[in-house]
This record gives sequence, C-alpha cells and structure tokens, in this order.
Amino acid sequence: MTAGIRPFRPGVAGETAGDVAALSDICARTAANGQDARGVLSDDRLWGDVFAVPYAVRHPDLAFVVTDADEPIGYVLGTDDAVAFDRWFRDEWWPSRRPAEVAADGPEAMLVRYADVRGDAGAADAGNEGAADAGGAADAGAPAWARTYPAELHIDLLPAAQGPGWGRRLMQTFLDALREAGVPGVHLGVSTANPGAIAFYRRLGFTPLEEAPDTVVFGMLL
Repeated sequence: MTAGIRPFRPGVAGETAGDVAALSDICARTAANGQDARGVLSDDRLWGDVFAVPYAVRHPDLAFVVTDADEPIGYVLGTDDAVAFDRWFRDEWWPSRRPAEVAADGPEAMLVRYADVRGDAGAADAGNEGAADAGGAADAGAPAWARTYPAELHIDLLPAAQGPGWGRRLMQTFLDALREAGVPGVHLGVSTANPGAIAFYRRLGFTPLEEAPDTVVFGMLL
C-alpha cells in the first residue's frame, strides 16, 4: 500500500474527473455506522449528496483525502460555519438533488426528511447545526454551544485506511486548517451505535457537548 494524504481535487468539467465520485462511494460504503450501506437507497449517491460531497464542493480548502496509489480510500471534510452551510445546502444544493419520488417510510424517507429541513431554524439535528451567522449572532435554532464550536466535520475511512493512524493524521490536517483560519472550535455528531468512533474522538480530545439516546455531539476547542 502506497498511502498518503492530499487535498481534495474538485476536477474540471470535461477535463478531469476529480474526487467527487470517490467521496460519494466512500460515503455509501461507510454510511451504516461505518459499515457498507450500498443498496439501501434507490441511488447510492444520495448518501454522498447529503453527508460528503456538498462540504467538499463548498469548502474544497477544508477537504482532504487519504489515498492508496493516489485513489481516495478515506476523507475528512467539513465547514467553518455550520449554520451558513446548512442554509446554502437548503437553498442552493439540495433542491436540484432531491429525489422526485420518495417512499412514505424507510431509510430513504428518513434521509430525505432530514435533508429537507436542514437550514430551517431549530429543525436540523444537533450534530449538524451550531455556528455563528455572518453577523456574529448565533442562529435562532442553534444550541447553546453554537458560538464556541461553529465548525463541523465528517470523517470516513474504508477498511484499507483503518488501523495505521491515517484517521488521526487526517483529523490533524483538518484541525490545523481550521486553526489557521482562526476558527474557535469544531463539533461533530456520532451515533451511539458506533462505539469505535466514539472512542476514537475521545482519544483525540473531543468532549461531549450534547447527548441523546441515539446521538452524541462532540466538540473541541481550537
């Protein structure tokens, strides 16, 4: 394995493919609490369209991949302002990517309902909200920790990238980028059904900000 970390490559239409398809694939293959979720939805790309690709598109400077022979096998990405990101997601990103027809229930219905309310004050789940808006005032629906931990991150690794420390190095790369940008803190949400991820974030120095039966929101001051 010839591995390394490099910045996300957005690609150029008609010239180079970039890393977008790889991010979407990695997201689908890790969406079930780190396990493969391909085939769960009508289109596997929906996972990436909600949880990965929009972050890299809006913030390519905050997207990094670990590669094997230059092919992505893991990523870390996010935003320096989660509330502003969610509004952009709602207004500009999601409308053209939302499935035209969605079943009344099931995993796809739950994912689409979640995506439909992102950016609505007080409607997003705690793991994906909580930044100061452009004027410096916390969003009306944001939690109490919003100002202190405005950034948000997502990290996913395929099995080939797990174990030799690539997750920690990816996180350090992302956190260093936030520090250089003057961001005061970062948060992330993790399912309580993923104890391995919870242990990983604790080892890195993240502390719980908010806990629910199915989700824990962790934060770190920068």
